[in-house]
Amino acid sequence: MAGGGAKKGERRGGRQKGTQNKFSAEIKKAIELAFVKAGAEKYLHTISQNDPKTFCMLLAKVLPTQVEGDVGFSGWYSGVPRAAKKKR
Repeated sequence: MAGGGAKKGERRGGRQKGTQNKFSAEIKKAIELAFVKAGAEKYLHTISQNDPKTFCMLLAKVLPTQVEGDVGFSGWYSGVPRAAKKKR
């Protein structure tokens, strides 16, 4: 009997698609608890003062990588501030 397995794209058993591995979830929870016990905000402040490179790497991981929205830009930047243009 050949071909008795799952058809292409068919899932049989296992975790639901997108479900986190139980071990990963447990590790993340343990890290979160240790972070809270270490003083969370105070700990991050200490890291920012003593090891700015590591702090910046943490920021890069948690800050959004893409920002969308209107910043109110109405034309090309000429390199001369508006106040300086008015004085001419």
